[in-house]
Amino acid sequence: MPTANRPPEIAGVSRRAFLRGAGFALTLPWLESLRVRAADTGKLAVLAAESRPPVRFACIYFSNGVEPIHWFAKGQGAAMEIGPGLSPMQPYREDMVFLKGLFNEQAVLHKSAHLGRIPNLLSGAWVSTDQNEIRCGKSMDQLLAASLGKRSAVPSLVLGIEPTELRLEDGLSMIYGSCISWTSPNKPATKEIYPARTFDLIVGAGSDRQLDRSVLDKVTADARTLKTQISAADRGKLDEYLESIRSIERRIDAAIKDHRLEGWRPTLAEPNLPRPKDDLPQNVPEHMRLMLDLIVLAFQMDKTRIATCMLNNDLSQMNFGFLEGVQGALHLDLTHNGREPEREAMYLKTNQYHVAQFAYLVKRLKAIDEGGSSLLDNSLLMLCSNLFDGDRHQADEMPILLAGRGGGTLQTGRVLDYRDRGDSSRRACSLYLSLMDRLGLLLNQFGDADRPLADL
Repeated sequence: MPTANRPPEIAGVSRRAFLRGAGFALTLPWLESLRVRAADTGKLAVLAAESRPPVRFACIYFSNGVEPIHWFAKGQGAAMEIGPGLSPMQPYREDMVFLKGLFNEQAVLHKSAHLGRIPNLLSGAWVSTDQNEIRCGKSMDQLLAASLGKRSAVPSLVLGIEPTELRLEDGLSMIYGSCISWTSPNKPATKEIYPARTFDLIVGAGSDRQLDRSVLDKVTADARTLKTQISAADRGKLDEYLESIRSIERRIDAAIKDHRLEGWRPTLAEPNLPRPKDDLPQNVPEHMRLMLDLIVLAFQMDKTRIATCMLNNDLSQMNFGFLEGVQGALHLDLTHNGREPEREAMYLKTNQYHVAQFAYLVKRLKAIDEGGSSLLDNSLLMLCSNLFDGDRHQADEMPILLAGRGGGTLQTGRVLDYRDRGDSSRRACSLYLSLMDRLGLLLNQFGDADRPLADL
């Protein structure tokens, strides 16, 4: 990824002095006559508002893989040809990147065809086979939440449609089959399946931060002392610097009177959808759309920048009888169909339905303007499953689809096929390194990968 797309680093902090006061620290310009002063750089506050919209990340998961013959993409841009399984994305081919051949090695090696291949979806970690120990790995969304979550009221949204299960399956806890987001190797993030509670978390979370009208008032004493320690030329520099800050403050005050702020602001200050009912929706399509709408709401209000949503659990018992031609069929039965033509056709319909949910999210975000770019342009969305061919429990590649331009850091309208490359170039964790990089979390290694994904 080009370094120009990475968030600006605070260059030369150790060579600069600070004005401190009441919890604030202002970095001064380079003053030739000033000796280096010890400073707690951890207290440095970012005082200038971001001028561009932040990049958001969402992972939409569906269980039990795809019908392989219908899951493909060829070509690029508006001329891209996509398979029937991806047909709901037809209008958004120029907004997506189709990835083929990526995998998690620990998932392939695990003896559990299901529960060893889902909780590590976003971490690439080994899943414990000890019934007395729940252990996987911290997922990339929760690494992002821990690093970047303080910039928003809710560090991350962890959503789902089906509840977290506690029964055993294949000798392992179904917690593994119910969670893709993990705050630590031993603890899955709490998954919320109630739309009303999700709404309350988004709308009611956090406290209003009062803008300090004059940060400089709190550091005046330190500035007066500093002036006695520097040359006349540097005193002039310091006065110019402080006046430039006051000028910014005056513009901020004027902007507030006009009900606006300098720099980027969320396009939505109050929720634009009503609070959902307290009860859990009994209609699957309604439930899924509500949860996706709430992700849009949270992104648009900048209440969170990280979200995951499980459209179903692994080994799901979700009934897809609401789809035409799929009457009375459970998802698990459709995906494990023994190549029976009738069930394969219904499996395709469930694939198309899951992709349609992702396409709905893409459509919603693309329609929201953030000042010359859409919310989709400023997002990185990922649709994925833990298996490829669900009937064969195939884990040596994963169906993965990206959408959004990541604030201009991702070129879309492409197909990237990694199947003919060596295993070290096919790691899903390399993709996650690349995505985290684009959101501002720069790591040298994650899971089984020590390099970003090539060509992304």
